[in-house]
Amino acid sequence: MLRYSWRQIAFLLISLSATEGLRGQDLASARSGIGAAPESSQVSGQARALSPFVATFSSAVIPGAGQAMLGSRRAIVYAAAEVAGLAAYSIQERDGNRQRDQYRDLSRSVARAQFTPDGPTGDWDYYERMEKFAASGAFDAVPGGGIDPQTDLTTYNGSMWLLARQTYWRDPNSPPAPSSAEYQSALAFYTKRAVPNEMRWSWLGSAQGYQQYKHAIAGSNSAFKRAEQTVGLVVANHILSAVDAFVSVRLRARQSGDGRVAVTAAIPIGSSR
Repeated sequence: MLRYSWRQIAFLLISLSATEGLRGQDLASARSGIGAAPESSQVSGQARALSPFVATFSSAVIPGAGQAMLGSRRAIVYAAAEVAGLAAYSIQERDGNRQRDQYRDLSRSVARAQFTPDGPTGDWDYYERMEKFAASGAFDAVPGGGIDPQTDLTTYNGSMWLLARQTYWRDPNSPPAPSSAEYQSALAFYTKRAVPNEMRWSWLGSAQGYQQYKHAIAGSNSAFKRAEQTVGLVVANHILSAVDAFVSVRLRARQSGDGRVAVTAAIPIGSSR
């Protein structure tokens, strides 16, 4: 795939603008049968009438607007790119939202059905955990009394209790006294990060539902990522159109009396990296 640096793109835009100006002057001279000086004066007057700020700002807001004011055919290209980008973004957003609703419904109707299907909706991290762990595990492994953290390492809560022990205990397999600072720090760490009972889940016994959930969450992630990339392209189209309009106005304003375009700026072209 060919890649171009911003300097190369700017040079191409200047070249296109200059070529367009020369073409218009030659065509006018051929039709009138007179020199290009009067036409050049008219074009320069039009360029001065349309300030670089107006053309640039117009294209920044609506790609192609500045080019349309200048009578450039590139207005169609920028406008078409804008419409295509916004249409693609809308489709991608709808697809992402649809699959997000699907995996949330699956989490309630399958994974949380035996616990609290009408419990609160989780944040993004919560549904990511549901994808990585088949079961959350109980928040309190032994009901009654104080909190007894989950010890099953195959569950999410069990993994959090292991991480808490590894973080605060000298030996994660040798518990200190429950009243010690080490134990209480680990317990506070677990309490803050473990999944509470009202958010508990389990995909055990529902392999098909688990696979559907994984497929839906992957599809949603992919759709939202494509939507973000499309937004970047739409923004780039606005910027490129604005730069093009600014360069076009400045070049047309510098046309000399004999109809030629005088380009005083030198833009070095380096190899893209």
